[in-house]
Amino acid sequence: MASFKLLPALFSIPNTNPYRKTTIRTYLSHRRLNVILEPSPGGAKTFISRFAADEPRKGSDILVEALEREGVSHVFGYPGGASMEIHEALARSSIIRNVQPRHEQGGIFAADGYARASGRPGVCLTSSGPGATNIISGIADANFDSIPIVAITGQVPRRLMGTDAFQEVPLTDITRPITKFNYLVLDVEEIPFIVKEAFVIATSGRPGPVLIDIPRDIQKEMAIPNWNKPIMLHGNASKLQEKALLEEIVRLISQSKRPVVYAGGGCMNCSEELRRFVELTGIPVATTLMGLGVFPSTDELSLRMLGMHGTMRANYAVDRSDLLLAFGVRFDDRVTGKVEAFAENAKIVHIDIDPTEIGKNKKPHLSICTDVKLALEGINKILEKNAAKQVIPVEKDIPMTKYNDNASSTWRKEIEEQKEKHPPSYRTFGEAIPPQYAIQLLDELTNGDAIVCTGVGQHQMWAAQYYKHKHPRHWLSSSGLGAMGFGLPAAMGAALAKPGAVVIDIDGDGSFMMNIQELTTIRVENLPVKMMIFNNQHLGMVYQYEYEYGDSNSMHSYLGNPSNQAEVFPDMLMFAKACNIAAARVTKKGELREAIEKMLKTPGPYLLDVMVPHEAQVMQLIPDGSSFKDAIRGAQ
Repeated sequence: MASFKLLPALFSIPNTNPYRKTTIRTYLSHRRLNVILEPSPGGAKTFISRFAADEPRKGSDILVEALEREGVSHVFGYPGGASMEIHEALARSSIIRNVQPRHEQGGIFAADGYARASGRPGVCLTSSGPGATNIISGIADANFDSIPIVAITGQVPRRLMGTDAFQEVPLTDITRPITKFNYLVLDVEEIPFIVKEAFVIATSGRPGPVLIDIPRDIQKEMAIPNWNKPIMLHGNASKLQEKALLEEIVRLISQSKRPVVYAGGGCMNCSEELRRFVELTGIPVATTLMGLGVFPSTDELSLRMLGMHGTMRANYAVDRSDLLLAFGVRFDDRVTGKVEAFAENAKIVHIDIDPTEIGKNKKPHLSICTDVKLALEGINKILEKNAAKQVIPVEKDIPMTKYNDNASSTWRKEIEEQKEKHPPSYRTFGEAIPPQYAIQLLDELTNGDAIVCTGVGQHQMWAAQYYKHKHPRHWLSSSGLGAMGFGLPAAMGAALAKPGAVVIDIDGDGSFMMNIQELTTIRVENLPVKMMIFNNQHLGMVYQYEYEYGDSNSMHSYLGNPSNQAEVFPDMLMFAKACNIAAARVTKKGELREAIEKMLKTPGPYLLDVMVPHEAQVMQLIPDGSSFKDAIRGAQ
C-alpha cells in the first residue's frame, strides 16, 4: 500500500462531470497540499501486477488493480448491469475478496463497520440507478461520522448519459453535499489517478466518504495504465506549528480549578496520547457518543458519556467547569442542548482538524486547527518537561493531579458527590428483563472487550450507557445520521475487519428488521456475529416520547400484530431458522445469564431474542433544546 508525502502547493481538482457545467474546486481543509506518491515504509517496494507493464487491459481490471495497490482486501459489492465488468475483474483478483450483501444499503453499512473497526477505508460497489441510490443513507452516515469510505458505482455508457436512459441517475450531483469529493470517470486513463486520489481524500484530514462513478463503456475500454502520475490537491498537512498556543493551554490548565476534557470521535486515533494527558494532569474526561472507548470508562477519571442521554456527573461537570478542553468534537446539539447555556462559565479550548467546526456552534476562547494527536503529543511534551512542578497529594486516598492541585481533591469530591447523588438507575418489572440489566450482564460476560455494534433507538442508548467501553474502535454506531438498520451489516464488516474478535450486534426489533436480509450474508460467509435483539414489539424511542413526553397519541410505534398482541410477531427465531442460524428466545431475568453464555460460546453466528418490556425508558434525559438543569433524572 502506498503512502503519501504532503507538501504545500497551490493546486485544485478539476472535475469535468457532464452533469455539472462548471469546474469545481475542493477544499478539504485549511492547508493546500501537493500529494506525492511514495512507497510505504516497511512495505513492498514494488507492486507485482498480474499483467505485463505494456499489456493492455480492461478499465475494470485497471480499477481492481488500483484497489489492490491501495491495500484493499475486501469489497462489499452487489452486482448489476452497469457494474458486471467490475465484478468479473474482481473474480480474477487473488487479493480482493468480494462479500456480497443482500441489499446495497447493507453493503455500504458493512463497509462503514469495516472502516470503523479497522481504521482502514471501507469499499463498497453497486450498479447504477436504484443500486446506486440505495447507498445514499450509508454515504450520509459516513459523512456525518467522518468514516473513510470509497463507494464505487457503475453508470450507463457515456453516449447515453443525459438521455434519461434505463437506470441512469446523476449520482455525482445527488451525492455532492454528502461526500468529501466525488468523481465521474470520463477517461479510462484517469482510473489509476482517481483511485489513488480518492483514498488520499477519504483518509486525510477529517476522514469521509468519496464516490467514484464509472460508466460501463469505460469499464470495457482497453488501456495501458500509468501508475506513476502524481496527484495534487488541497488537503491537511500533518504539522503542528502553534507551540505558543500549546503553552497557553498548559497555562490555562494550571490556572483552572474545575477543568474537564470533552473528547469525541476526533480522538479515535490518539487514545494513548489522551490517556497520557489525563495521567499527567488528572483532569476528568467526558466523551461523546462517537468518542466512546477513546478513554476507558472504567478509569476513575472517566465521567462516561455526556449530553442528552449522558451521565448526570458528566453533564454536571461540564456545566460547572471553568475550563472545557474540547478535543475532536463538533458541539453537536445532542451534546450541548441549549447551546448558549452549555459550559457557559468555562473558557473553551477547541482542537479539531476541520476548520469549519471551529466556532460553528460554540465560540472557543482558544482554538487550534490540527490533528488532535499532534496537539496532545505537543502538550504532553510540555507537561513532561514541567514534571518538576508536580504537586504531591497530601490527602490519603484522594487521587490528585500529578501536574497541579487546582483540578484535584475539591473538584473531584464535588463530581463524586453527583455520582453518589444521581447513580444510573432503571425501572424493574418483576421477572421481566430490564434491557439495562441485560447490557450490564453482557459487559460482565465479555469483560467489556467485545466490538459492540448497534442500530438506532433505545437499545443504542442503553448500550452506550451500561456497557463499559474500554477500547477505541470497539463501539460502532450511527451517531450523527442515526440510521436504523446500521447494526447488523456493520457487525458483518467488523467481523471481517477483526477476525477473532467477539462482535456483537445489540439491536432493537425495529432497527434489526431494516436490514434483516443480511442474516443470509452472515450465514453464507460464516461470520461469527452474535445478535442480541431487545424485542419490545415497538419502536421504543418513539413510544417513550409519545407516551411520556408527548400528548399520548400513538404515532404508529407498535410493530406487532394488532389482531393478536399476545404473540411475538414477527418471530425472529423463524428468520434465523430460515438462514440456518442458531437462535433462542429468553423472557425471564433469571434465565438471561445462561442464555447469553450460550450465545457467546456457540461457534458461528447466533441470534438471541431478548423479550423486554416496552415500558422501559432511556434515562437520564435532557429534553431537546434544554440545558443540564432541565434534566429528567433516574428511573421512571
